[in-house]
Amino acid sequence: MYEGHKIAAVVPAFKEEAHIARVVTTMPDIVDIIIVVDDCSPDATYDRAVETNDPRLTVIRHEENQGVGGAIMTAHAEAMRQGADIDVVFAGDGQMDPAYLPALLDPIVHDGYGFTKANRFYSSTSFRGMPAYRVFGNIVLSFLNKMASGYWNLFDPQNGYTATSRKALERLDFDRIAKRYEFENDFLMHLNILNVRARDVPIPAVYGDEVSTIKLGTLVPA
Repeated sequence: MYEGHKIAAVVPAFKEEAHIARVVTTMPDIVDIIIVVDDCSPDATYDRAVETNDPRLTVIRHEENQGVGGAIMTAHAEAMRQGADIDVVFAGDGQMDPAYLPALLDPIVHDGYGFTKANRFYSSTSFRGMPAYRVFGNIVLSFLNKMASGYWNLFDPQNGYTATSRKALERLDFDRIAKRYEFENDFLMHLNILNVRARDVPIPAVYGDEVSTIKLGTLVPA
């Protein structure tokens, strides 16, 4: 619990056998529910997650690959079924630092926001350590998404470290949200249509040995 709110960690995972156990075992105590969705991985992602034996954990395996958005929405649905008040998305490769979880939760818990999102570009030093191609791709996508989603106050839309209130999730039509690379952009657009209050939270990036999946050609809003 976090100040009376039941917190769910939503973890989409595809080919993350090397990372998923660490993601699960480093979840802080304020997380009440952990939902890992193995998106039909061809490796041992599912087994490595189950083997953690965390009592908070539910592991779901997609029989067909649905993309990161499909895995996230499956996890959201299960978290809601288990009574979560706020869902927080954690990548299966360990990019999201759980130490910053309260920073994402506080605007929802205290200030009535329905959605919060990490923003890596919060100071003049924010680009340090980020590969140049990621800097370029994320800046282009950020401005395109501002125009498409209507959330002019948000930046870094491809940052998947997000928190969403149950009230906001209950208003969404899950079946209408894109499931693959365009998921983050489409999710924001649906929230804005519903006039859900959203806020950026300054959180530094973590870069390990994961491979970027940014594809400008598939993410540019139509």
